[in-house]
Amino acid sequence: MIDLTVRPRTLEKNIRFCQEKKIVLPTFAMMKDPGKIPERIKARLETIGLWDLHSENLFRISWKNTAKDSGGLFGDVNHMVLPPALTGCRANIIMLCGRWFPTGAHKVGATFGCLAPALVTGQFDPQKTRAVWPSTGNYCRGGAYISALLACSAIAILPEEMSKERFDWLSKIAGQVIATPGCESNVKEIFDKCWELRNSGEDLRIFNQFDELGNPLWHYAVTGSAVEEVLNSYLVKGKRFAGYIAASGSGGTLGAGYYLKKKFPGARVAAAEALQCPTLLNNGFGGHRIEGIGDKHVPWVHDCKETDFVIAVDDEIPIRLLRLFNETTGRKVLADRGVSRDLVNRLDLLGISGIANMLAAVKFAKYNELTENDYVVSIATDSMQLYGSRLAELTRERGAYTDLQAQLDIQLLDAVGIDHMKELSYYDKKAIHNLKYYTWIEQQGKDVAELDAQWYDHDNYWGDTFDQVDEIDRLITDFNSRVGIV
Repeated sequence: MIDLTVRPRTLEKNIRFCQEKKIVLPTFAMMKDPGKIPERIKARLETIGLWDLHSENLFRISWKNTAKDSGGLFGDVNHMVLPPALTGCRANIIMLCGRWFPTGAHKVGATFGCLAPALVTGQFDPQKTRAVWPSTGNYCRGGAYISALLACSAIAILPEEMSKERFDWLSKIAGQVIATPGCESNVKEIFDKCWELRNSGEDLRIFNQFDELGNPLWHYAVTGSAVEEVLNSYLVKGKRFAGYIAASGSGGTLGAGYYLKKKFPGARVAAAEALQCPTLLNNGFGGHRIEGIGDKHVPWVHDCKETDFVIAVDDEIPIRLLRLFNETTGRKVLADRGVSRDLVNRLDLLGISGIANMLAAVKFAKYNELTENDYVVSIATDSMQLYGSRLAELTRERGAYTDLQAQLDIQLLDAVGIDHMKELSYYDKKAIHNLKYYTWIEQQGKDVAELDAQWYDHDNYWGDTFDQVDEIDRLITDFNSRVGIV
């Protein structure tokens, strides 16, 4: 469970600090249903840009933001439906779109889920403690942004091979940016940097997305609820929700899948990863180009017992589809194929990991022989807003994008099959769970008794964690009341 022990002295200090800074916090209930946000705050949001460093943008931590960069309020869950004309599989694939969160990625929600409980219990002091956000990309961006809204100092850690857009933006927001060696799969190097910081003697709080239970808790409550709302609008008579697919990454986004399995009995959860680093599929290792899905370990917050499939995606395919979906020539070929012009014009809502998740969903649909009556849901963490430099790099490396190349890339998409995936048995799931020992017990100093509890006392361990949402909301509501602004 998340430690919700209140430290009264620091809590009183945090309340006075938020009074001075005029900071109010959203509850999980508000993030799920923005209709519960106070009208005064909504009126202010109409004058604030989506990425502005304004504390009331905390209330835009929601899947329901209006799809505009400034002044938007709230509407339906941001999503798109990818039909067979695009994907080449019979099932309909729903992608939730993270583009319309502040920072352009849903990870800002996971960071709030980690920091808010510490703030409202007095376990974190924003006036003297620096918040450290280790990540393979978007999580440290979200953490730096939330820290800026709360007027506290932040350290962002991410691999040096991440996109130029990420580093350029972080250099303006975070107090300090640390680039660790390697690419998306070099998570060990990030953990090593965290230990170096811990041993520095500086007053720090490390919010490690890979072991902070607030990460999957936010997705369980907020992303899970958003997916449920979307599905209820599509699952008319005869339609079925078959499964939820999310990249393994930090393990946080999979939290929505655990929620959905309770709401839709019979639905399955699949974890996607890069074929070039098949950690879950084959106890493997390596480097890959699907930005933001760190691997070579099993995250502490990954509930392996609730994971039914592992699906590996060859990173060359999303890299090629990145051009098909965004180059003018590629979009024309897609429209000629029968993909609606409206959808073609929205394909920039899929970043590299979003395209990889889409491919994993296609493989899941084909493996399970799903039909037009079935829906599969996945996540587009971010959009092309963060990858413009990658398109330019691909043009320099591979030349101008031609009609022939677009036709070949469509064939590549159509040829996606059911290779490099596994339907997990009980003991397959246990084998993946057991891999946590080497990272988290031997390297990171976790308690083996807690590792056993995750598996052998499964329902209590995970159930008690995800049942803490109401208690956290009570603490946030009490905190806001004592701040006295709303």
